[in-house]
Amino acid sequence: MEFTLEQIARLVDGIVIGNPQEKVYTIAKIQEGHRGAICFLANPKYEPYLYQTKATAVIVNKDFQPQRPVSTNLIAVEDAYTALSKILEEYQKIIFRPKLGVEEPSFIHHSAQVGENCYIGAFAYIGENVQIGKGVKIYPHVYIGDSCIIGDNTVIYAGVKIYQGCKIGKNCVLHSGVVIGSDGFGFAPQPDGSYKPVPQIGGVIIEDDVSIGANTTVDRATLGNTILKKGVKLDNLIMIAHNVEVGEHTVIASQTGVSGSTKIGAYCVIGGQVGFAGHITVADKTSIAGKSGVMGDINESGQQLMGVPVMPLKEHLRALAVFKRLSEVWKRLERLEKKLFSSGID
Repeated sequence: MEFTLEQIARLVDGIVIGNPQEKVYTIAKIQEGHRGAICFLANPKYEPYLYQTKATAVIVNKDFQPQRPVSTNLIAVEDAYTALSKILEEYQKIIFRPKLGVEEPSFIHHSAQVGENCYIGAFAYIGENVQIGKGVKIYPHVYIGDSCIIGDNTVIYAGVKIYQGCKIGKNCVLHSGVVIGSDGFGFAPQPDGSYKPVPQIGGVIIEDDVSIGANTTVDRATLGNTILKKGVKLDNLIMIAHNVEVGEHTVIASQTGVSGSTKIGAYCVIGGQVGFAGHITVADKTSIAGKSGVMGDINESGQQLMGVPVMPLKEHLRALAVFKRLSEVWKRLERLEKKLFSSGID
């Protein structure tokens, strides 16, 4: 299918700089742009490709000022990355036909309630008293345990496992390999050095518009609930332990681990491979760089943090600058000591 640049601009609320009647039929990375393709430029790192691309059009931010002549058409928008998201959503609707109905073999308990316009793939298992909303997509080999609730228009990809009693909101996406509601890591140490399992009888509540990446795990609570609030976005390979609470619209990158009973605020941005100690609180709008370690409470909102243990970003960068010079400083100290001793000064 082809679209004019004028049509694309209307979709993303943009302005065409060039010929609005030129047509595009595909989307490409800016470094691979060709005639008939539309690309986007959001990261300044890729600006050099703009001056050599053969793409028919490139989406840019309205405040972008080219440093050299540009031979392609531009579509200026408020935010190029958000505009790309809108285009990809429409493109996805065109190329992917929605699945409907129940494939065989699959098992749906007679007490389960399944809403209208759902898809349940082959080898899926739907347990007793499960409630599934309208428009839900459940792909093959999904397990949904007894008494779970799945909200409208949620998509559960192949191989997801949802243990009993968990609640998933509307418009959520759970990618392949996700496990929701497995036991929290609770063991009571015994006098003989062994560990006695502590039954994990709580649940998991995932609110609306949450996205969870492949092979991420969210443990059930010991008591009460582990909670992912509205709009949370989790990357692949993340561990959310028992009784953790993640605030609204917080995003967490891959390989991060959050220990039990930690409470992360709303609108936080957590980099990859961050480790959180248990039973701590993180304030709203906190940004934490990758590979950091959070060992205690963060009470002031809006901070940018980095390091092990975390400290304000600027402070950490200054410390790194000093660290890089430690060997040089050490050699200078040794030379000074030799001079002092050779001078007979104690």
